[in-house]
Amino acid sequence: MKVVVIGGVAAGPKTASRINRLCDDAEVTVVEKGEFLSYAGCGLPYYISGTVKDSKELMSTPVGTVRDTEFFKNVKNTRVLNHTEATAIDRARKVVKVRTRNGEEQELPYDKLVLATGADSAIAPIPGVNLDNIYSLKDIHDADRIKAKLAEHQALNAVIVGGGLIGVEVAEAFHKMGCRITIVEFLPQVLGILDPEMALLVKNHFEAKGVKVMTGTRVTEFTGGTQVEKVITDRGELPADIVIMAVGVRPATKLAVDAGLTIGPTRAIAVNNQMQSSDPEIYAVGDCAEKLNMITGKPAYVPLGSTANKEGRVAANSICGHSDKFPGILGSAICKVFDYNVGRTGLSEKEAVEVGYDVVTCLAPAPDKPHFMPSAKLLYLKLIADRKSRRLLGAQAAGAGNADRRIDIVAMALMAGMTVDQLANADLSYAPPYSPAIDNIIAAANTLRNKMDGLMDGITPAQVLELLEKGNDLTLLDVRSPAELEMMRIEGSVHIPLGALRKRLTELDKNKPIIAFCKVSLRGYEAALILNKAGFRDVKVMDGGILMWPGKMVRG
Repeated sequence: MKVVVIGGVAAGPKTASRINRLCDDAEVTVVEKGEFLSYAGCGLPYYISGTVKDSKELMSTPVGTVRDTEFFKNVKNTRVLNHTEATAIDRARKVVKVRTRNGEEQELPYDKLVLATGADSAIAPIPGVNLDNIYSLKDIHDADRIKAKLAEHQALNAVIVGGGLIGVEVAEAFHKMGCRITIVEFLPQVLGILDPEMALLVKNHFEAKGVKVMTGTRVTEFTGGTQVEKVITDRGELPADIVIMAVGVRPATKLAVDAGLTIGPTRAIAVNNQMQSSDPEIYAVGDCAEKLNMITGKPAYVPLGSTANKEGRVAANSICGHSDKFPGILGSAICKVFDYNVGRTGLSEKEAVEVGYDVVTCLAPAPDKPHFMPSAKLLYLKLIADRKSRRLLGAQAAGAGNADRRIDIVAMALMAGMTVDQLANADLSYAPPYSPAIDNIIAAANTLRNKMDGLMDGITPAQVLELLEKGNDLTLLDVRSPAELEMMRIEGSVHIPLGALRKRLTELDKNKPIIAFCKVSLRGYEAALILNKAGFRDVKVMDGGILMWPGKMVRG
């Protein structure tokens, strides 16, 4: 059996290696138009920053063997043609036409063909975008060029166009290299994979680290001589010695389109759960292939190296006659923003509403370990669920605390179709060095249960701020301690410590809506219970407490 794999970065080598493990008679050829094979593209920002010292580490096995053409030939029994571009697919004759870097053209016959062509960096059609020192970050060559530029001078003015995952990760790398950084994002927030209140936490953290963030801003032009000198936006000019274009990627599908394969609504190659395209002899894996969202059942496009490797295995199993199916994705993702860990899985609140769920959410900031542990760090959590079915729909996390553990717990719960009630009783491991006795995720699930059971009427800080800005007559009740009040408070709020609330009920107007809060709103919830029992009828708890407040605060 002759198998040709087009693409040699992530999904392609995974597919080829698995085929050779399963099929003794397979003759596998990998065609890669670039030089480097099977490298960790997601590690490129860390190579730029110097965390990864040598680019060879990104394309080596755990024991340090570089995965080059000889490695694939000798270890994986795979022929690799790098510096070779696939130019066309002749489906009728079952051949792939290729061209080497010397211009030589060949035809490679196949019984099975695997497209692992990846994704291309999106380049916005902005005047001046072709000036020198404007880069994208797609491969090791791009990273080398960026590193060389950074090595020329100290304290460069760096502008990153795009505040998605790539832009965020590059910003940290540039900060470590001593650059003055501005992130310019056209959308109203950075990290569009998050809901606004979680994205605001990330933006504030960037700015606390000295990174300027301009959201809701359009780049209109790049100016300079031969090299970029300024970035012109609709909000003014920015000096720029180096620019990174990080406005997203798009699936590389030209070969598939020219061959007449079906392209899905996400503009990626449509595949079934065995990774077969509309031609059953041609498979598509990795960033060029469309995904299925496991919650909505609708097509999705989330390019990730982890997904690419899983898809490569499924395609190889199918090619070799082993039953396997790729179930789809949840959109799980995580990134590092200085000492913040930022992740998400499942549906965002906005996505869940758009699909038609009766959405209920909670914001739950808390230490990731018991407060008495010196290693405890704050973690902000958001859970999303469906009120009618009580089904869990998604989660988001941000903060210095352990986010990956909580996001992965929710991802597994989503795959199992668990309800909020089931998550709240999950048998998670516990010891003080690792988590609170009631883990952050379980505490958040219980908050959702209280809301769905009518035991708590929640309102988000953003909604409270909007009510105040519109002049609504309400009481914002702060039940924190006097010491906490001295550190920071919301202007106009009424302060009654929780321990004194029962004795001071007469100070509150029963005819006015009351919104109770504390640091994280656990005491706010207890205050609401006291008020409800005392006959107050319009009492809400501000989700997430003062830690999630999006407006200005003053000292006590």
